[in-house]
Amino acid sequence: MQVSHRFASDSAVFDDGNLVSCAGVVAVMTLAEQTGLSRLLGEKVHISAPRIKSGSANPAPKLATVVAGMVAGADCIDDVDILRSGGMKSLFDGVYAPSTVGTLLREFTFGHARQLESVLREHLVALCGRVDLLPNAAEQRVFIDIDSLLRPVYGHAKQGASYGHTKIAGKQILRKGLSPLATTISTASSAPVIAGMRLRAGKANSGKGAARMVAQAISTARAAGASGKILVRGDSAYGNRKVVAACVRAGAQFSLVMTRNPAIDRALAAIDDDAWTPVSYPGAVQDPDTGAWISDAEVAEIPYTAFASTPDAITARLVVRRVKDARYPDALFPVWRYHPFLTNTDLPVTEADVTHRQHAIIETVFADLIDGALAHIPSGRFGANSAWVLCAAIAHNLLRAAGVLAGERHGRARGSTLRRRIVNVPARLARPQRRPALHLPSRWPWSKAWLALWRSIIGHSPPQRAIP
Repeated sequence: MQVSHRFASDSAVFDDGNLVSCAGVVAVMTLAEQTGLSRLLGEKVHISAPRIKSGSANPAPKLATVVAGMVAGADCIDDVDILRSGGMKSLFDGVYAPSTVGTLLREFTFGHARQLESVLREHLVALCGRVDLLPNAAEQRVFIDIDSLLRPVYGHAKQGASYGHTKIAGKQILRKGLSPLATTISTASSAPVIAGMRLRAGKANSGKGAARMVAQAISTARAAGASGKILVRGDSAYGNRKVVAACVRAGAQFSLVMTRNPAIDRALAAIDDDAWTPVSYPGAVQDPDTGAWISDAEVAEIPYTAFASTPDAITARLVVRRVKDARYPDALFPVWRYHPFLTNTDLPVTEADVTHRQHAIIETVFADLIDGALAHIPSGRFGANSAWVLCAAIAHNLLRAAGVLAGERHGRARGSTLRRRIVNVPARLARPQRRPALHLPSRWPWSKAWLALWRSIIGHSPPQRAIP
């Protein structure tokens, strides 16, 4: 491809006040208004004793500005300024400067982050009422996944930053960072949405606060229409007594990896050699310990009473997957690696194993966040970063809802794909006969999906309440 014109050095000028760089933000933020985001922010977020008096003023439009910037691809506070360029200020009211937004975020404390977390949950319920984010949730099994990640930070000014363990290429390493803990909700036919998110210090135990977040996620899923079975999945950091008890109290099923201990080893030794059933996966999977790729395994199950010496003792199925240890390919007898998880589902053993392994779907959410708003942890204050993480979760859910309305397989597309095809579309703002109109590029490859989103949101007429 070659440039078809001969330009001069002064041929490019930033002087058009009617150009819009992110026309899709109009539809996405209209959806946010239809689902009550600004109202929830105004009702729930209150900063009663600010360090800077002006910093706590009008938190709802300032936080909505942050969310809109993240929808457009902002990964730091300065990037929010994209909403004030060209014709964007004519499309939106209450767009604040990055410095003003940063002042508000630095007023946040742990309690204020809890307020914003409540907004995230209630807004997700409202989104599910407006968009079919969890199709057939009343009939299908709904999955709640919980996991944490370690986002690296640098320098000495980040509050809460500390060295924590993370796994890269199958190897455990120490890395300085902050650790968000997240819960997601999904079905077999839908992409996951974020039900809760909480920022913690880098050295925080992965399971810290997990039981409370699981209980809140189950409550959110029920409110969003999940009236059938709910299955909570997690790795070994969450296979503990508190998380299992939270699932049982809420009437949810669980599928949680168990940490190897002498009781688990005795249960493994008690499995008969004839009980192992071969199971083949649709594609190769990665051994979580060695990083080696495997394509088949064997599974078996045995009854097991977990936490036997505590008041929360529970008897369930211990499903064990074993694979040949790739470190000993020429061993005379096979050397096995065992991966046990505890579950109270009634699925056949092979299906239970495959279903549990699909817990990895939460990694797609983390990939979206890292490729977007969580590419950086922007502030030096822990409270500001907590608010930033929660705004990123709200923006993720909005993008997911926009993808569902756009159709054409956008319902399961990555966030970067949605931004490229749906959100970051250039347009020219015109007002023929004082009626605003957006003129978009001709032959846009995804114009059909963009117009489907636009018409389903801008042309939406909410049902009228019956007058008694």
